[in-house]
Amino acid sequence: MSGTNNDLAYISATEVARLIKKGEITSVEVTQLAIDRANATQGTLNAFITICEDQAIDAARSSDSAVSNGEKLGPLQGVPFTVKDLINTQGVRTTMGSLIFDENFPKSDAVAISRLKEAGAILIGKTTTPEFGHKPFTSAPIFGDTTNAWSRHRIAGGSSGGAAVAAAAGLGYIHVGTDGGGSIRIPSAANGIVGMKATLGTVPNDSNPDSFGNYSYTGPMTRTVSDAALMLSIMSGPHPSDVHSVGRKQKDYQGYISDPGDLEGFRIAWRPLLGNTIIDTELLSITSKAVKSLESHGAKVIEVDDPFESPEPFWRIINQSAWKARFGRYLSEWSSEMTPSFIRSIQEAEDYSATELQEAVYKRTTLFREVQSWFNEFDLVVTPTLSRTALEIDRDLYDPVMIEGKKAGIVRQAWYPYTHPFNLTGHPAITLPSGFHSDGLPTAIQVIGPFASDHEVLRCARLFEMCNPWSDRFPDIAMSTSPQ
Repeated sequence: MSGTNNDLAYISATEVARLIKKGEITSVEVTQLAIDRANATQGTLNAFITICEDQAIDAARSSDSAVSNGEKLGPLQGVPFTVKDLINTQGVRTTMGSLIFDENFPKSDAVAISRLKEAGAILIGKTTTPEFGHKPFTSAPIFGDTTNAWSRHRIAGGSSGGAAVAAAAGLGYIHVGTDGGGSIRIPSAANGIVGMKATLGTVPNDSNPDSFGNYSYTGPMTRTVSDAALMLSIMSGPHPSDVHSVGRKQKDYQGYISDPGDLEGFRIAWRPLLGNTIIDTELLSITSKAVKSLESHGAKVIEVDDPFESPEPFWRIINQSAWKARFGRYLSEWSSEMTPSFIRSIQEAEDYSATELQEAVYKRTTLFREVQSWFNEFDLVVTPTLSRTALEIDRDLYDPVMIEGKKAGIVRQAWYPYTHPFNLTGHPAITLPSGFHSDGLPTAIQVIGPFASDHEVLRCARLFEMCNPWSDRFPDIAMSTSPQ
């Protein structure tokens, strides 16, 4: 790739849309660039399950015609985007990372995807996910392994690993992920990008069979806070398919943060531990220093070490029970071609009683009340996003996490204890790059706000980004070719 093309691949979606509308570049140009880069990195990064080149170029030509003809243009006019392969896309294969759905072509788009297309965005492909999004390692029988954008020896994180790698590597400009326990925030942190799980109901989820008990979110994965805010502005708003979205209003989040003001009078709790006991020393130093930068905007940062019991054990009961109910019927026919860790997760659910499941549901409400009470004293809460940088490529779900030579515990409790609590409570949470570890990999912080305070979380994120700019850092990507 030429230096010019590399520069074009890494500009913001907001800027791409502006240049397209002014006629300085075309949608066909940037769409072809994104597709070429995606194809050229499949042999190294493996971020895509499906690249829909023909459909994307046709849509880009139509977009360019609209620009030439002076038609009404959308805020994402002609901007290439990707979608995690758990999310339905009309006429484009949606496998959920499983051989079971290898030939699944949905008849309609998910609500969030339909809204992005209506805003002018161009779908270029479906990014990798572990089978049914069940683990924070982006590997599955249908595609193999997706590696970290910064090191082929480290995992991408998951389950929205392909989307995070695509964002970090300049394979498209905006990316849609899902988050059931940290699946947007984990890989975003591991690859040095922005990833947001908005308040429950902000973005309608029309694919979950349990709308009332939903804890999975569709959200933006981008290189800048402004692009994440723009995506959220478009994807948000009520829809009759999602009970939590009914009555919610669509908001201009990007406009809200365009002049972010300051944090004068804000009390921010810094919680370096959240149910875990071990964190990488260097990562802790980097993130602690980064959080202090918010004081330059007027905030008061206060370290908090109140005890917190990890909700992962009852999150697991709820989650594994849901997987068994939804996908357990496939085991008898497909178990030889399914991921062993997913099969084990379903089998573990067989030991849960109905009473245990209901008790776990009750604990979800107790946890919400505990977290919401934090905001009686503080305006925002900040944590690290991960307890160490991306894990080694040969690890898997049931292997213990090693931190500085010590066994820290199981993956969900030891590597990302900071994310899944807020899937259960519904609070908004965004992960932001905070620096680089001496191992060459990104570190990250997570900002959490009161329920329905997405705009304030984004505003704080933008101010943090201004203090800790990262959009000019990108990995050295090896380009090769691989048959599709």
